Amino acid sequence: MARLLSKAGAKPGDIVEVRRGDGSVFKGVLMPKHETSHPDTVVIKLDNGYNIGVLVGEGDDIVVKGSLKPGTPGAPVPLLEEAIKPPGEKVFIIGAGGTIASRVDYETGAVKPYLDASELASTIPELQRYASIEAEQLFSILSEDMKPRMWEAIVDKAARVLEAGYEGVVVAHGTDTMAFTASALSFAFHRGLPRPVILTGSQRSSDRPSSDAAFNLTASVLAASRAPFAEVAVVMHGETGDTYALAHRGVRVKKMHSSRRDAFQSVNDRPLARIYPFEGRVEMLRGDYRRRGESDLQAENGFEERVALVKHFPGLIGEVLDALLDRGFRGIVVEGTGFGHVSSDAVKVLERARDEGVPVVVTTQTIFGRVNLNVYSTGRKMLAAGAIPAGDMTSEAAYAKLSWILARTQDLSEVRELFHRNLAGELSERHILRLYRHVGGV
Repeated sequence: MARLLSKAGAKPGDIVEVRRGDGSVFKGVLMPKHETSHPDTVVIKLDNGYNIGVLVGEGDDIVVKGSLKPGTPGAPVPLLEEAIKPPGEKVFIIGAGGTIASRVDYETGAVKPYLDASELASTIPELQRYASIEAEQLFSILSEDMKPRMWEAIVDKAARVLEAGYEGVVVAHGTDTMAFTASALSFAFHRGLPRPVILTGSQRSSDRPSSDAAFNLTASVLAASRAPFAEVAVVMHGETGDTYALAHRGVRVKKMHSSRRDAFQSVNDRPLARIYPFEGRVEMLRGDYRRRGESDLQAENGFEERVALVKHFPGLIGEVLDALLDRGFRGIVVEGTGFGHVSSDAVKVLERARDEGVPVVVTTQTIFGRVNLNVYSTGRKMLAAGAIPAGDMTSEAAYAKLSWILARTQDLSEVRELFHRNLAGELSERHILRLYRHVGGV
């Protein structure tokens, strides 16, 4: 195989034809091989975007037919200014890693973060239909590596960008922990946000033919530059096609599917808006949103990292909670069963946590619905032991809220009072039936 490539003068990025001795011909872009590939296999990317391996040997031939055109994944990309003349609005993209800024690593075959924010923006010239784009990469990580101290860096950068007069901010982020970051930013900016902060990502890397990266990023730039709301929101596909995205309030969103493009849903609430990136249109779905330009910027940054989120299970949950207290955790969120219950052995640990001044917040594993510790005897015992019910908050919002509160006070009574206060739309007093069995994500 190496001899055939050398003879043809072929290098990764060239368009090649692999001509087999049996008369079959395969044409595509020559790709680097990952380390587990067969030594006599040539890997090429077909026109449909998928990669195949072709076994070559004696009697086969490789012919170079050209090179990648600018703008193709893996090829040099043109500067933004050379593509489309943007309008007057300015949007800043903060890169925080994730699949949206990833490509396949052809050494290992795995998806890894490679693109920085400016390169990602320059490969999607459609963004300039709605704003002039500037970008900066803060992190190049997959979202499982996101930490509360990184939330602080995002808050700080977003605040400085908004102070500089940009119409909005887009945070390109991994989808797996996006709901945590969206909640954290919502609490940090709950006192005042003059323009939108939009989080977006993709379920499929930007070099895949079914990637949702360009669609989601374009919808997010449209929302950041022209949406009437001034809130922290997550903008992702609203259905499996490419018609519209949904803007979800940052404290109400959850990733509900591991791989679908429309994986994100609002929980116990309606989305803020539908975003139509091909039409340049924002359709508001509710009227109770914070208006663009209504408030001055007020950022309250800082998060406590020693907070745990634990799912209740039929085993020795009490020992797990004891271990967290032994290790000095300053707050715990427990996903309880049904109305938010935990087992009897865990109730005893709640008493210990209360006596040691450690708040224990309880959410529900059911996702939809609310915690109610007044129905059954277990719940009433939990309240007596000091449990803090999270109402209809998502676990992600409860975790971020407790982390944000504990960075301000560790007085248990103050923590309890702040937690029960609706800061960023994370709590509601009543639900309508449609919030659970909703149609089309709204």
